[in-house]
Amino acid sequence: MLTLSGAERIMIDPADERDGDLHIADDGRVAGSGAPGGETWDVTGCVVTPGLVNAHHHLLQTGFRTLPGTRGVPMREWLPAMAAAYARAGIDASLTGATAAVGLAESLLSGVTTTADHQLNWPNPSGSTDPVADTVAIARAIAESATALGARLVFVRGSARDDPEQAAASAEAIAQALLAGGHDGGVTHDGMLQLAVGPAGVHSDSEATFRLLGEVAARHGLRRRTQANEQVDTEIALEKYGRRPLDLLEDWGWLSSDVTIAHLCDVTPAEIARLAEGGVTGTHAPGCDVPMGWGIAPVHALLEAGIEVGLGTSGGGSNDAGHLLADARLAMQVSGLVGPQLPARTVLAMATAGGAAGLGRTDIGHLREGARGDLCVWDVSGVSDAGVADPIAGLLWASPGRKPRHVFVGGRPVVRDYELVSAREADLVANLKARITS
Repeated sequence: MLTLSGAERIMIDPADERDGDLHIADDGRVAGSGAPGGETWDVTGCVVTPGLVNAHHHLLQTGFRTLPGTRGVPMREWLPAMAAAYARAGIDASLTGATAAVGLAESLLSGVTTTADHQLNWPNPSGSTDPVADTVAIARAIAESATALGARLVFVRGSARDDPEQAAASAEAIAQALLAGGHDGGVTHDGMLQLAVGPAGVHSDSEATFRLLGEVAARHGLRRRTQANEQVDTEIALEKYGRRPLDLLEDWGWLSSDVTIAHLCDVTPAEIARLAEGGVTGTHAPGCDVPMGWGIAPVHALLEAGIEVGLGTSGGGSNDAGHLLADARLAMQVSGLVGPQLPARTVLAMATAGGAAGLGRTDIGHLREGARGDLCVWDVSGVSDAGVADPIAGLLWASPGRKPRHVFVGGRPVVRDYELVSAREADLVANLKARITS
């Protein structure tokens, strides 16, 4: 039994806060009461929240930040600049393993306990004797990086202009490899790994890709994820098909309750109603879309329509930091530009329960009894929080760039006193640098 004792405030879920103690049972789940003989951590002067859920990341991009020609440019220019960088480095398991390790470590140190990695870029199949096996090796390398650090991972087998048949064969092989020990809806029994599928969007992938990856998802009970209604997505859909992205997704069977759509910057009231009717969930990524000039999702309107909205950083190629709480602060600040300003608690709910809902997960994103013990301990006793009347709201309003003192996943510490428990940052950085520059 683990007890966190003396918290100034505990955010159990978006509708329940309390002070005092929080108990985690030996099975790593939140318990209703303590037991004698357990371990006690003193968290006096701290706020405890559920572990954050980064509902949309591209971990590969962690190795390719602030590249020349990729800042504040139209997406039509950004996409080939990033693709060229990947080609120079050579996408393989060693690259994705190193970038994932750094990206996931950054996430844990920022309070993110679950990361959804939308892996879109793969080796050129023409240069391989077994391209499907190569993709399985990449997926394994990313999953192994997560395991080594103690992070929860949602691996999204994505596609960006891949051959539809090869993408589907790869997704099938990855499902058989990563879920071989058994799963429930694509989630392994320990909850540490989840598999999903997701084309990049109608701007890059054909109807065949969406339908074939959807068939893989249906066979294995996987969630489906894609991106829509950013700048280039709408433009290309209109140019190529004479229709808007959501029109195509609806025709292709991708507006339903097992689908999460990231970005949604350029959506009309009628489209919002269609998303709500289909039970689609959304992911807001302001740390990508705002600085790149790609739009701001009307989050208040989406929430008012009954759409569950999570929060994601997107990748390091457009948002050079994987700091979800910083992006939550940004989401709160810019929300007033496209509607009523979002309260801090609403955005914190997006960063926890909202992201979990989009993953179809009821076991994370909250600290109710029986939930997995994923949590963050935020020290609010310093000068940056002095004078703050509401310590929960202060997590966003005060101390930009704050990081948690401790982070637990499944009741086990993965960050203690601001440092990783199972790895040295310097080693992860050196491994990535050696791989990128080799």
